[in-house]
Amino acid sequence: MKKGNLTVGIFALLLLLFPLVVRSSYYQHLLIIIFIWVIIGSSWNLLAGYAGQVSFGHAIFFGVGAYTAGILVTKLGVSAWWGMLLGGFIAMAVALFVGWVCFRLRGPYFALATLAGGEIFRLIAINWESLTEGMVGILIIPTFKSKLPYYYLSFGLAAACILAIHLIMRSKWGYYFVSIREDQDAAESMGINTNRYKNIALLVSAFFTGLAGAFYMNYMGFIDPDVVFSLHYISIMAILVGIVGGVATIMGPAVGAVVMVGLQETFRSSFFGLAPQWVSEGHAIVFGLLVIFVIMFMANGIVGDWNKISRLFWRRKAVRT
Repeated sequence: MKKGNLTVGIFALLLLLFPLVVRSSYYQHLLIIIFIWVIIGSSWNLLAGYAGQVSFGHAIFFGVGAYTAGILVTKLGVSAWWGMLLGGFIAMAVALFVGWVCFRLRGPYFALATLAGGEIFRLIAINWESLTEGMVGILIIPTFKSKLPYYYLSFGLAAACILAIHLIMRSKWGYYFVSIREDQDAAESMGINTNRYKNIALLVSAFFTGLAGAFYMNYMGFIDPDVVFSLHYISIMAILVGIVGGVATIMGPAVGAVVMVGLQETFRSSFFGLAPQWVSEGHAIVFGLLVIFVIMFMANGIVGDWNKISRLFWRRKAVRT
């Protein structure tokens, strides 16, 4: 077994045992949120990091998945858990339309088109009150009082997402994605149907993001347009998770999710009550400074530049001794 696989296996085992050892619902909640961001960040990474199509509109698929689960309850009287799977497929259906419109553009124009698409969906959710309840939002009663079922379900979804992307990137699709990212015109000259494979990357990305949104609805029990279709809370956060952890790496989004959620919670709690209350508003500045630092000194993210980081650490340790 390779060293990297052994390390991942050990971490997975520790995460499986974590809620049995640490009974605190607060820490279980933090890990559930991290798992949700692992799914979203990994999904964004497949499309942007591997296929080279940088999206600013992943809130579209997250919100569609969340509203699918919520609408099933409020309008059809069906359990929101059916929305777990249906939310992913509805997000894929929306992704077909998004791809049809946005893949006519390239580079920054594609990114701006997805950003505009996210805002359009947010406005639709606000104004289509007969379906979405508008700004009132959708409220459901969570199925479980304990966080344990949500913990293991979110862990399973995150693991399935990472495994699926790993297998995809080792397949023919993965090579096509990378060739499109490196040079779309050259890929087309080699006979690769670039539009088809960009859409495949988008569909897979949308499916897992929609699943994350549907799970969020079931777990949190409340959604509104400004939460699930938010540009900065969802779409930008997905990009930050990918960049900080490492774009075009399998485990980068997982590391990025831990860092970003950890920082966010640390500032939200004003360093767990040790700092003044106004510190809780400073997380956006810290996020910006962190991204600048990563771009300047770790362009490949924590995972991508791990060898460089470890060499620097051991060099400093050797100098001290």
